[in-house]
Amino acid sequence: MSDQPVNILLVEDNPHHAELAMKALKMHNLAENFVWVKTGEDAVDFILCRGEFASRTIANAPKVVLLDLKLPKKSGLDVLREIRADERTKDIPVVMLTTSREQKDIVEGHNLGLNGYVVKPDDFEKFAEAIRNVGYYWLVLNQQPKKA
Repeated sequence: MSDQPVNILLVEDNPHHAELAMKALKMHNLAENFVWVKTGEDAVDFILCRGEFASRTIANAPKVVLLDLKLPKKSGLDVLREIRADERTKDIPVVMLTTSREQKDIVEGHNLGLNGYVVKPDDFEKFAEAIRNVGYYWLVLNQQPKKA
């Protein structure tokens, strides 16, 4: 894995959902420097530059993480906890992209510092629009403070 800047880190174990997200981002020219990992453990390793991602540097953190809630090995909430617990990564925007409408998941995510919670629509057109909106907001509209 090279140490290039990453715009979007997609953490999604469902290949169909990942393919739909990638297709939607490409459709709207938002897929540049896009990385997809399939487990919560891989997400934390990628962000904290360890394991197979040890050649990366924290300075090349994703501009936004699209994080599924229910993941193998480590849940999305556990990933969020680890990102927020590390001083170097605590400010990375994280948007939960999930099928869960459970109020307890929404509340816990926001209590842990989640930046957004998006329920995946069933319909591809609505899913593509949700992905486009999230990508456009975090990559184009949102202004992050400059790192010192």
